[in-house]
Amino acid sequence: MVANAPSLDTRFRLDCSTATALANEYGTPLYVIDETHFRESIRRYLNAFKGAYRHAEITYASKANSTIALIRIAYEEGCAIDVASEGELRAALKAGVPAAKCHLHGNNKLRSELEFAIESGIGHIVVDHFGEIETLAELLDDQTQPSLVLRLAPGVDPVTHAKISTGQADTKFGFNITDGSASKAVDRMLALGLNLVGFHCHVGSQLLDPEAQQSGGSLIAKFAKDTLDRTGFRASYLNVGGGLGVRYTGADEPMPVVEYCRMVVQAMREELPGWPDDLILAQEPGRSLVAESGVTLYRVGVVKTVPAPGRGTRTYVCVDGGLSDNPRPVMYGSKYTVLPVEPSDDLATVTVSGRHCETDKLFEDVSLPTSLGTGDLIQVLCTGAYNSGMSSNYNRFLRPAMAILHPDGTHGLIQRRETWDDLFARETF
Repeated sequence: MVANAPSLDTRFRLDCSTATALANEYGTPLYVIDETHFRESIRRYLNAFKGAYRHAEITYASKANSTIALIRIAYEEGCAIDVASEGELRAALKAGVPAAKCHLHGNNKLRSELEFAIESGIGHIVVDHFGEIETLAELLDDQTQPSLVLRLAPGVDPVTHAKISTGQADTKFGFNITDGSASKAVDRMLALGLNLVGFHCHVGSQLLDPEAQQSGGSLIAKFAKDTLDRTGFRASYLNVGGGLGVRYTGADEPMPVVEYCRMVVQAMREELPGWPDDLILAQEPGRSLVAESGVTLYRVGVVKTVPAPGRGTRTYVCVDGGLSDNPRPVMYGSKYTVLPVEPSDDLATVTVSGRHCETDKLFEDVSLPTSLGTGDLIQVLCTGAYNSGMSSNYNRFLRPAMAILHPDGTHGLIQRRETWDDLFARETF
């Protein structure tokens, strides 16, 4: 475990006048992204990685937030785009990203997805199982050969929530190294003459301790070296996935990205002495790039205090959203920083709840002003990732709009609020 020095809190947040203007114009709940913050996050990560290794590449994991405008910004800032479905690939294409700059993931890709990706000119396909190898051999010909990357399960169990841990041996993703599956996959691809270029792993998300990512990088680098010794195949591309955590609350202390990149690169270099320096090392951050660039605005409805065994009473501050616009608290027990739009020193501990027909406790035991009442605004920090993309229509709620603040101080919508016509458009009756 590496002890990290406290890092600066660089999370985007809204001032009172801007928050009020946005809420009045676009309604609430409202996702808000700061374009300047997002661009600077990408530049900081890319500069840190290239500072640690000359031939470094960053791929934006669009699952974190696949809004077309944000994919376009990520591409403009020098990122390739990681897509995990045909839908995400189509979003990237609509954003103006060439398919050649997209990497297709998925543990169970449909044949139709592979066909669409290949026809579009996909750059990389990250191969996940033996059946996919055979399907690709059927679909590809000498004129159509995207780069193929084997996803490996390195057997690393990171310190993170079990539902976002993906690099352990017991996982649906990739080819296990320890049981020999990964080596067999290499042999099969080489025998079929497929365009294998390298290896990929992703050990998990929201990693505040770099040890798991270092281990993952070290293990796939060692596998690349062992594969060269065994078969003569020299990988030209190694991808260690994403993973660097963000500051959801004051208790989270992500290490500086410069140090993180240095440690991951060093772990890989140690396994590859004398390897040609044209080897491409890649990472796939998503949350790390966009989470802290976003906030969610809610408007307060009911405030009520009720008996609470063991603590006397509990005050619920009910807002106009809930688990349909942020399912992460109920899925992962995720914690967030909740702030009033109008600061106050007179605070009380409350629970912010949504308005769905569930317990729907969004944010338990947070400090908000005692004067907070119906119609007031609160903002939730660090919601740029995995909020909009995981939203739903549970209880027939309309999914929120997403606004963006531009560098010149103007703002606009990059995703409008759903309408009732949208909600019922798929119904047949």
